[in-house]
Amino acid sequence: MNPIKFDGVRGCVFALALCVAHSVFADTAALPGTHTLASKHSFSTLVSRVEAAVAQQKMGLVATASASAGAAGRGIKIPGNTVLMVFRNDYAVRMLQASVPAGIEAPIRLYVIENPDGTASLTYRTPSAVFAPYPSDKLQVMATELDPIFERITRDAIGG
Repeated sequence: MNPIKFDGVRGCVFALALCVAHSVFADTAALPGTHTLASKHSFSTLVSRVEAAVAQQKMGLVATASASAGAAGRGIKIPGNTVLMVFRNDYAVRMLQASVPAGIEAPIRLYVIENPDGTASLTYRTPSAVFAPYPSDKLQVMATELDPIFERITRDAIGG
């Protein structure tokens, strides 16, 4: 599965939306199931480690979006940030069988940001928290199966 790359006007608009969302929701810890993990890795290294961990867990990198890459394309330097959107088709089918409205929540997002000291952090919401608002037992079972997969992805990416 090839990730979608946003560039040109569409990429700039998406990058701007990410910047606005980041500033509006800077305190994402207020959202249930949100975890932010500090790493000793640089931004680009952590992004690569997340991509490798996603593949290791046999999940799909559906798309990536980066406000910093979009800004760089316009000659503007901002701290690195990338949203990696992760899911897999068998889970997508199960999700939609359980709740069509829940489809707006997939793929699950992993957000890598560059810290002022040159390291990077990784923020994500557990799938069980993402899908909690939808009243479906089958959806909650699927989300609970995904929780340890995303925990391993983030743990392996942050790791040594």
